[in-house]
Amino acid sequence: MSVGYLSEIVFENQIPEGSYLQSLPVVRYLRDHTCLAFDADVTFLVGENGTGKSTLLEAIAVACGFNPEGGSRNFHFSTNATHSELHACLRTVKRAYPKDGYFLRAESLYNVATNIEELDRERGCLPPLTESYGGKSLHRQSHGESFLALVQNRLGGQGLYLFDEPEAALSPMRQLTLLSEIDRLVKAGSQLIIATHSPMLMAYPGACIYELSDAGIAKVAYKDTEHYRMTKQFLDDPERMMKYLLDF
Repeated sequence: MSVGYLSEIVFENQIPEGSYLQSLPVVRYLRDHTCLAFDADVTFLVGENGTGKSTLLEAIAVACGFNPEGGSRNFHFSTNATHSELHACLRTVKRAYPKDGYFLRAESLYNVATNIEELDRERGCLPPLTESYGGKSLHRQSHGESFLALVQNRLGGQGLYLFDEPEAALSPMRQLTLLSEIDRLVKAGSQLIIATHSPMLMAYPGACIYELSDAGIAKVAYKDTEHYRMTKQFLDDPERMMKYLLDF
C-alpha cells in the first residue's frame, strides 16, 4: 500500500478581495477549518456542479508542482491560463516524495496530447515521448481510448496521481477498467485523489469520500452519497422517475 505522499493541505493565505473564490463553500470551509487531511490511498472529491471540487483538485495539483492543464511536473505548456489563484493559498504537507506523478484532466487531455507531439518534434533523435504512452499518438485514438492508454502505459506506480472527472471520457465498461487500473496503482505504492461524479468509481474499497456541498466538506460513506442514492433510485424504478421528471 502507498505511504500517503500528500498527508494534508493547509490553508494559509487570504483570498484576494473580490475574487469569486470567496463565494465557494469549499473555500469557506478551508478558511474556517484550516486544513484537509488525506489519509487513504484513494480519496474522492464528490459533489454537485459548482461546489468547487475541480477548483480544489486543480489548486492541489498546482500547489504540488503540476501544470494546471495536466501532465507531469515536466509539462509547462499553457493553452488558456484560466486556473484560479487558490493554489497560492495552500501549503502541502507531505510524508514522502513520490517517484512519479501526473495530473490528468479529461477536459484538457487534447491539450496534453498536442504538447506531447510538439515535444517529440523538438526532441529530434531522442526516443519519442509517445513510446511512454503506448507507442500510438493519443490524437489517433478516441477520447476514452487515449485516456486509458495514458493511465495504462504512462502511470507506473509509486506516484501521486490526480484525476479530474475521468468518467467524462469513459463508458461504464471502461470505468470498470479504470477501477482495476486504480487498484493496480494503489498496489504499486501510489496515492490517488480523484474528483468525480461516478458512483462506479466511488465504490473503490477503502476509499475516503469527501462530499462538497453548500455546507462545506464532509467525509461520507459510499452509500450515503447523493450520487449513489440518486443512481440507485433511478435504476430501481426508471419508469417512476420518468413519470416524475417528464409528467407522463
